[in-house]
Amino acid sequence: METAQDVLKRIKDATNQFRILSLNRQIEACEGLFTESPLIDVAILGQFKAGKSSFINSLIGKPILPVGVIPVTTVITRLQYGKNEKAIVTQFDGTSKDVEIHEIEGFISEAQNPANKLNVDVVDVELPSLEHYRGLRLVDTPGLGSIYKYNTATSKQWLPEVGAAIVAISADRPLSENDINLIQELMTYTPKVVLLLTKADLLTEDQQKEVVQFFKTTLKREFKREFPIFLYSTITQTELFKHWLDKFLLNLSQNRDMEFKNIVQHKIRSLARSCIGYLEIALKTSTQADYDCEQLKKLILDEKVNYELIQSELFLIARENMLQTRTLIANRLEASQRVPLIQKILSSLSNEMPTWQGNLWKLTRQYENWLMETMASEMNNISNLEHKHFFGTLKKAQLSISRSVELFRNLLDKNIEQVLGIKLEEVDWKIEVSEPPHPDVAFVRTFDFNLDLLWFLFPMFIFRGVFERQFLKKIPQVADIHLSRLAYQWEVRINKTIEDVKEQALAYVRDELSTIDALLSQVSGRTDEIRQMVDLLQRQQEMLTNTNNNIMTGEGTDGKIRDIP
Repeated sequence: METAQDVLKRIKDATNQFRILSLNRQIEACEGLFTESPLIDVAILGQFKAGKSSFINSLIGKPILPVGVIPVTTVITRLQYGKNEKAIVTQFDGTSKDVEIHEIEGFISEAQNPANKLNVDVVDVELPSLEHYRGLRLVDTPGLGSIYKYNTATSKQWLPEVGAAIVAISADRPLSENDINLIQELMTYTPKVVLLLTKADLLTEDQQKEVVQFFKTTLKREFKREFPIFLYSTITQTELFKHWLDKFLLNLSQNRDMEFKNIVQHKIRSLARSCIGYLEIALKTSTQADYDCEQLKKLILDEKVNYELIQSELFLIARENMLQTRTLIANRLEASQRVPLIQKILSSLSNEMPTWQGNLWKLTRQYENWLMETMASEMNNISNLEHKHFFGTLKKAQLSISRSVELFRNLLDKNIEQVLGIKLEEVDWKIEVSEPPHPDVAFVRTFDFNLDLLWFLFPMFIFRGVFERQFLKKIPQVADIHLSRLAYQWEVRINKTIEDVKEQALAYVRDELSTIDALLSQVSGRTDEIRQMVDLLQRQQEMLTNTNNNIMTGEGTDGKIRDIP
């Protein structure tokens, strides 16, 4: 009997043979299951501030992960059993280093590693206290939907790796459309999806029952199936809530081999369904008697899904938003920061200058050094404080580009269904947006010419007051120049990100059009070959389904019912 790995190889051969580029990402994620350590990654996912990190800290009995009142987690963090406490930080370039457990906050928190400027790929933590969860790896993910778009991108990008999913939903904002969409997406990657209602202490016992019933009713209506729902609180009844959730995790741990096989088969079945959908396009085309390939291409790849048209549309969206970026940032800084900054610098300078000694040259050097340090600090503070308000054009561009690509995909799917009668499986695609890096700040000289070189002409006991007033007088100009430069630096970074978003969307469109074009152009005379490939994948998909059903019911190949702890 062929294994899941054999089926995956056959899917990959089919996608290579027929240039089905759209499935490359899912194939890579499935291949990783056979090449990496077969731990089951139990991902804790959900909207930002859903209490994910607090929940994990409570579960492991130690405050390992940072928590706070604002979005905190910025890097994927994985926790598993190890004989000794240790933490490993892995960078994007593949290099890694051991750090102390108490040091990991410097790598995974938004406060100490803003915008992931340290380029951390993942942080792995090993704890003896997780021995009863052997075979599992708890994964803390950045919150979805926060202002820090790279956090959402990081979590979304990691979704194909999910083994089992715990969707955390805060009791103070239960079950949104975003939660429903997340559950829908997770069902592509794992059969193990459970819901965790965090901050349950905010509700009375009757309210808890009411919310749980609402969850059950809504999920049954949306998905035609039920999901396990757990309550949790780090404030009250924690041990009771933990005991209920432990049953789910311990079952995964104690039956790791069976559960891992189940998860792998689920992922490959989903992948096989998508591959069969594309191959059926090729099969329909090959057997189409009324039209030749060129005519089919004209009907499916019509002017509405023309690449040049979409390219022009996305270019205009990106350009329109990029032209507004500088104005948005400058207006924000002018309205909220200019006056307070000038007042603060003037006040601080007035207190600082009386302590300075020496002639005009020394006085000027002290002034410039002080101003350089002060402005650098203030610009960084303003950047950290205000940058979340700079992303208006980036968010608008991402939303508009996503809509355009979604419309393209819907039109293409509609054409395929109308011409060939085939309804394709939904293909995983996401625009990944990382927050632009923070800019460095520069300093402007005090004088337009080196007046301080003539220091010997200006006795300080006579002229010091004149120059101190000059120093104070320049502060508004220096503040305006630095605020303008900060706006420009953020404009460059944000517009570069908008350009990246546009290119990601165009790459997806190119791949999808290339895939459909290849399926419509290279199938003449290959009807039997394609039909055999589709039939074989369908049989293998059914085989995986039957194997999975046997696992879930405890029935082995000998027909006997097995006890499952």
